[in-house]
Amino acid sequence: METSVRQMKSMRFSVMVMALVTMATMNFYFVSAEQCGRQASGVLCTGGVQGVSSVITESIFNDLLKHRNDAGCKAKGFYSYDAFIAAANAFPGFGTTGDLTSQKRELAAFFGQTSHETTGGWPTAPDGPYAWGYCFKEEQGNPPGEYCQASSQWPCASGKRYYGRGPVQISWNYNYGPAGKAVGFDGINNPDIVANDATVSFKTAVWFWMTEQSPKPSCHNVMAGGWGPSGSDTAAGRAAGYGVVTNIINGGLECGKGSDSRQEDRIGFYKRYCDILGVSYGSNLDCNSQKPFGFAAQSQPRLIKTVV
Repeated sequence: METSVRQMKSMRFSVMVMALVTMATMNFYFVSAEQCGRQASGVLCTGGVQGVSSVITESIFNDLLKHRNDAGCKAKGFYSYDAFIAAANAFPGFGTTGDLTSQKRELAAFFGQTSHETTGGWPTAPDGPYAWGYCFKEEQGNPPGEYCQASSQWPCASGKRYYGRGPVQISWNYNYGPAGKAVGFDGINNPDIVANDATVSFKTAVWFWMTEQSPKPSCHNVMAGGWGPSGSDTAAGRAAGYGVVTNIINGGLECGKGSDSRQEDRIGFYKRYCDILGVSYGSNLDCNSQKPFGFAAQSQPRLIKTVV
């Protein structure tokens, strides 16, 4: 009899615990639904509930980079969707900051800029020139020298070359070193991994995108709305928008000189991707009238080697 009473009490306790857990779980979902998702003006959930993959599905990824696996593309089979998502998830805030419009524009901008760097398109290409991003994983032509600048912090390794690799065509020892430290590879002694491991390759691009290098803001902050022009920025013609991202990446060669074909190519990719994602372009798409960041002291782009 005593055993039966104990069993009944134990069963009642278990039922109560299950009920409390169920109520707490339901409450969590109700709160989540109120704070993000379609019930919150399209703001995407974060913390693993939703993320970049909810905006860039595999189908959309394949549409954006439609001809990346074409037989004529040297990077055929390299840039995979899974590698992109793994890299994106390694950087909190990338493509998940702000409302849905901001998130889509940032991702369109990221793919727009990196597609220009890796383009295999031409004016009469099938589906247009802006359907041919990510055709290359290494700098084309004959990269001059080793892209090695004397540095006590990031000394070049014997026999290694730091030419453009990956979606953003990262180059120079002073970029490979910190990129590797942040991402988790030896950028000085093993720069080739950026062209051999797709996840690492994407991570270098997202690292660059997310990293501020004074006096330049990060591309992420510009597109996610976290950057506003200072007085000196305004005097230099710099205003928030896609054009500032181009300025960050290659302003020394493309900005402040009126219309530039390389700029137009970047804008063309961005517009195509915005159209696919169903989002407006925003303002200030070019940097025609913008002075480059640090133009008085900088004679060459320092972040990447631009493919032209």
